[in-house]
Amino acid sequence: MSPAKVVVAAPDLTGFTTELFTRAGSSPEHAATIAEVLIWAGLRGVDSHGVSRVPRYLELLESGEANRDPKMELVSTVPGVAVLDADRAPGPVALTAAADEAVARARANGIGAVGVRQTVHTGAIGYYTTRIAEAGLTGIAFVAGMPNMAYTGAKGAAVATSPLSIAIPATGRPPVLLDMATATIALGKIAQYRSSGTPLPEGAAATADGTPTTDPALAKIPLPMSGAKGAGMSLAFELITSVLVGAPIVSKFHGGDRKHRQNALILALDPAAFGDGAAYPGAVAETLDVLKGLPRADEATEIFYPGERSTAVAAQRGATGIPVGPKIWKELEAAAEKLGVKVPEPATA
Repeated sequence: MSPAKVVVAAPDLTGFTTELFTRAGSSPEHAATIAEVLIWAGLRGVDSHGVSRVPRYLELLESGEANRDPKMELVSTVPGVAVLDADRAPGPVALTAAADEAVARARANGIGAVGVRQTVHTGAIGYYTTRIAEAGLTGIAFVAGMPNMAYTGAKGAAVATSPLSIAIPATGRPPVLLDMATATIALGKIAQYRSSGTPLPEGAAATADGTPTTDPALAKIPLPMSGAKGAGMSLAFELITSVLVGAPIVSKFHGGDRKHRQNALILALDPAAFGDGAAYPGAVAETLDVLKGLPRADEATEIFYPGERSTAVAAQRGATGIPVGPKIWKELEAAAEKLGVKVPEPATA
C-alpha cells in the first residue's frame, strides 16, 4: 500500500509556504504572492504546480537563479503596451504584476498587452488570466521557457512545453478557464508518475534521445501535443514572447546558453471596447448554458466547460484541505527544519 498523503488546510499551507519563502530571503510581500499562486494551483487540483514546486523554488532562490530582491522595471512606448523587465523575479511575482498592469492598460485603451522579460518558473498561468477575468476582462497568456520538449523531426529536447491560458468572465458562473501546455504531459506529471511508480500513458514522453517510453524512470522529455501541431504552437509562443521582447531562449539554448529563464506575454481585453461590455458576461453564460444543455453522448456524464471542474475541486479542497504526497511532504519538512519554520499540523494523515 502506498504511504498516505498528508492533508493540510489551505490557510495553514499558505502561511507555511509564505514563511518558507520569507526565510529563504524573499520580501514578505513577494513570498505571499508566490505562496498564493502555488496554493491556488493546489486548491484546484493542479498538484504538478502546487506545493510540489516549493522545493524547486527554494533551490532557485538559494542558487540566485531567482532574484530574492528583484528591481523590476516597466517600459512603455505606446499606451496599450508595456514590457516588464523582471530582473529574474520569481514568475508569480513578475506575472502577477504584469497581469495587473495589463488590466489597467486595457481599462484605459481597450487592450492591454504586457511582455515579461527574464523571469523564472511562472507557476500555473491560469492564475493570472483568472485574475484578469475576475476584474471583468478577458485574459490571455503565453509563456516560453527552456527547451524541454521534443520537436517533430528533431532529436532530443528542442522547444519548451510552453503553455497557453484564456480566462473569460461569465455571469453567475465561474470564469471559463482554458489552461493547457503544448506538451502531451507536463514535466510535473511525469515526476508524479515517477514518485508513484505508475507507467506513463503511451505517446506521452520520451527518453533523453527522443525514444518514446512509458517508463517514468527513463522518461526525460514530454512529447508535443498532437505531434507537429503542439510543436508548432510552442515555437510560435517562443516567437511572440521571448523573441518579441528581445530575449530569445530557443536560439540561445542551442547555442550553449543553458541558464534557466522564462518569458511571457499577457493580454487583457476590455469587452466594452468591442461592444456592449456590460452584456458580455451574460452572453457568455448563455452560451455555457446552451453547451451544458446539449444532448449528452453518455446520459450519465455531465457536459463541462473549461475550468468548471477545477473550480469544484477548489471548493472541495478549500473545505477539507489540500493533499500533499508523502515524498513532497518529507521535502517540505526538511526545508522547514533547515529554515527554522514550524510545520503545520495536518488536517488528517
